[in-house]
Amino acid sequence: MSIQPGDNLYSGQAPGSHEEPGVGEVVLGGIRGDLKKDASLAKLVWFKSGGAADWLFEPADIEDLTAFLSSLERGTPVMALGLGSNLIIRDGGVPGVVVRLGKAFSSIEVKRDHVIECGGGAPGILVASNARDVGIAGLEFLRGIPGTVGGFVRMNGGAYGREVADILVDCDVVMPDGTYVTIPACDLDYSYRHSRLTDGAIVVAARFKGVAGDPKEIGTEMDRIAEERENSQPLRTKTGGSTFKNPEGNKAWKLVDEAGCRGLTLGGAQVSEKHCNFLINTGEATSSDIEGLGEEVRRRVAEKTGMALEWEIKRVGRP
Repeated sequence: MSIQPGDNLYSGQAPGSHEEPGVGEVVLGGIRGDLKKDASLAKLVWFKSGGAADWLFEPADIEDLTAFLSSLERGTPVMALGLGSNLIIRDGGVPGVVVRLGKAFSSIEVKRDHVIECGGGAPGILVASNARDVGIAGLEFLRGIPGTVGGFVRMNGGAYGREVADILVDCDVVMPDGTYVTIPACDLDYSYRHSRLTDGAIVVAARFKGVAGDPKEIGTEMDRIAEERENSQPLRTKTGGSTFKNPEGNKAWKLVDEAGCRGLTLGGAQVSEKHCNFLINTGEATSSDIEGLGEEVRRRVAEKTGMALEWEIKRVGRP
């Protein structure tokens, strides 16, 4: 099956449904999930900007996801979407299919030997909270990562001195062709905010291993992380999290500050006054404003310090 922007994949409605084609539950060759055409993504990302997905699919479960992807024509672009925290959706929208993992992929289950198994759609804060409640230490830093398991496993997310590579046992991944595989952490070739997972690979579950700990002490550390984030980051704005990777031996925010970019604006986008490695949408910024401001910051930092900042936020879609 080939998906093109003008195609209509709808082939039936669930019993009793009176919704228009393309909205609600879709029955397509046994597909049970929710499939929408030309679906706005702005409301699903933290920046609250950007275009639409050609197709947005929320699978009913893993079997539904693998069946759907295996039915696509080879080469159809596929992208996973979690909480949309470290992401710029460009104004021209996203080609192909965007897959959003919903409640069916948000389970968290405690296993033996201080291992927690989590669905790819589970938020980091809930993973950390569940670990705390059963006395598993070592996962507290996930409280400081504004994303889902699928996202931070893919990018080796980290905060407060730790990263996913420190705790991951293995992960279950559905490849763009629908193939389901389990990949040990040692095979992901983790480096700073990077893994070997190919574009379109969707992390649907992961297992993290901690150590025995005292729930009160774990909770205290999580509270410290939450307070530090609140005091230092513009959490109550439309932002995308840390914009640039920290260069080796340096901090991105310091370089941005040294280049005189704190508070810099472009259209409706601004470099945060509170933490200048954060870009914010002050109201009606387009994604072009936000990305353009980031590129201007990179230019000024390179001119001032001779260092080239690398984007940490993922930028996807058509300009």
